[in-house]
Amino acid sequence: MERASHKERQAETARDAGWSGPAIGLLDLDAFFASVEQLDHPEWRGRPVIVGGSPERRGVVSTASYEARRLGVHSAMPSWQAVRLCPNAIWTRGNFPRYRELSRKVMSRIADETPLVEQVSIDEAFFDITPGRFSNENPLDICLRLQRRVDELGISCSIGLGVNKTVAKIASERRKPHGLSVVLPGSEKDFLAPLSVRSMSGIGSSSERRLAKMGIHTLAELAAADEERLSLAFGVTGPRLRLRASGAERNAIRSLAEPEEAKSVSNERTFARDLRTREELEAAIDHVGAVVGSRLRKRSLRGRRVTLKLRLDLDHGRSAQRHLSHPTDDEHVFCALAKELLDGIWAEGQGVRLVGVGLAEFGEEESCQLELFSDVTAREAQGEARARRDLRELSIVADQVRERFGSTALGWGRDLRLGGLGSDTPALNGAGVPGGGTP
Repeated sequence: MERASHKERQAETARDAGWSGPAIGLLDLDAFFASVEQLDHPEWRGRPVIVGGSPERRGVVSTASYEARRLGVHSAMPSWQAVRLCPNAIWTRGNFPRYRELSRKVMSRIADETPLVEQVSIDEAFFDITPGRFSNENPLDICLRLQRRVDELGISCSIGLGVNKTVAKIASERRKPHGLSVVLPGSEKDFLAPLSVRSMSGIGSSSERRLAKMGIHTLAELAAADEERLSLAFGVTGPRLRLRASGAERNAIRSLAEPEEAKSVSNERTFARDLRTREELEAAIDHVGAVVGSRLRKRSLRGRRVTLKLRLDLDHGRSAQRHLSHPTDDEHVFCALAKELLDGIWAEGQGVRLVGVGLAEFGEEESCQLELFSDVTAREAQGEARARRDLRELSIVADQVRERFGSTALGWGRDLRLGGLGSDTPALNGAGVPGGGTP
């Protein structure tokens, strides 16, 4: 009742004030995976539900119902810790086809209100409902209608509304679950000023520490910071952080038909026990790299910058990068380079719990100038090129088999070497929009 009264007061205030300028909303589905499980299992309603991997296999929490959150459980928490906090929770690995189905229905309802919908994860989307662009209706009334239509699906959402993405995102977190927070045009600077820098997306623990060393703790202090000093500390990102903290940012919302251009494609996997031999690590690189290659080919992308990521324990990780001579989408090429990177960040016998491989700096494949070689060398180079093409063609066939018969329809010897070492935490990046967050 209190939330309804708050919404009614906001609606009345917004109608009296009118809305001038951009109106950007952020719709965030509340504890989405767990809420869907409670919808599909009525006997679980009112009980703590956790979607994630098991403690025995180094699983982590994907999402938790609000009953579990009240006991301290949160997304990305190690499962063993969640079990201690909430020993009576109902655990499930999740039903991702069902989550995708409901996500599509929600996005369709947003698209009924505006064609400018930018989905950022399976459970979040920005949308532009600026008056006069597609409707003259008050933006807050549109948000109220959206919430009711999501309610009809048996789940709930929280919405933040403001003049830009930063304000809308922060506002959406203010009154969860089933909340609606509106920051009227002209009040965004006052809304942001007292908040911690960490409340703004894009500022993680590392950036927070660097800002604290500069005497910057709040968004007001960040908005007033010297631009040159921020540039020295954060590069081109520094001035953008300052602009966002001031509330002066202005965003264009891409439509659903205009997907975001990828900046990198990566995959990582946590293992139930530490990998300690080079054979195991190389098999792991091949395993996660094959997923990266498949995603690259699906999106017609080729990259030059290869990144290898290792996590030694929960608090310590290492990474290394190197450039290929030409862009590729072939895991046989970029995984070979990733294996070379091992020597700089890993020593034989050292335990590794997570392996990740990524590719970035996308471009078109370049042709080789074989005329520069001698006849013998040219023949060798042509033979190597043919062998690489054959391996890539094999990967394409494997892609097609898995697309038709499922991801487990075809496996390689390297996967058998890894045995059952993988964590059983659900793969979130396969559940929704590429690059999406955790619900």
